[in-house]
Amino acid sequence: MTALDLSTSVLQMFRDREGTMKSQQISDEAVQPAKARGRPFEPGQSGNPSGRPKGARNKTTIAVEALLDNEAEALTHKVIELALAGNMAAIRLCFERLLPPRRDRGVAFDLPKIESAADAVAASGAVLESCAAGTLSPSEAVEVMRSIETHLRAIELRQIETGMTALERSQKETPP
Repeated sequence: MTALDLSTSVLQMFRDREGTMKSQQISDEAVQPAKARGRPFEPGQSGNPSGRPKGARNKTTIAVEALLDNEAEALTHKVIELALAGNMAAIRLCFERLLPPRRDRGVAFDLPKIESAADAVAASGAVLESCAAGTLSPSEAVEVMRSIETHLRAIELRQIETGMTALERSQKETPP
């Protein structure tokens, strides 16, 4: 049997009575994409629609805390003792956990009352003097200057609003 005879016989097997090729039936299941691995639920729908209850805690965390509850004070004293003996890991732990870095501190210096742009110039001069004297660090001075700038913007907005109100009043009083 030649290759031509083989292909002809295969084609005849697929032809129906009218002489047309039979179309393969594809089921809807074969066309549906497979669920993505690790995503068994549709978005917004899960096996637990109400979700984890508020305040629910991890069971491992609860167990560890229960073990440490009775020994926390003794462990803290031991870490401090090791740090005082020169153990660098204990020293690092003390500084990281027992003595966290300071965030912000209150600063006390004389700042004039700010009611206009001219007052803001005097206030910024006072900030610069305090920074030069060492009362304020440069980063603290920057933060105070930002506060002055924000306050000055609020004053300018109040002045604009007052001017707009006066202009509207004068336009209402004067007939067109």
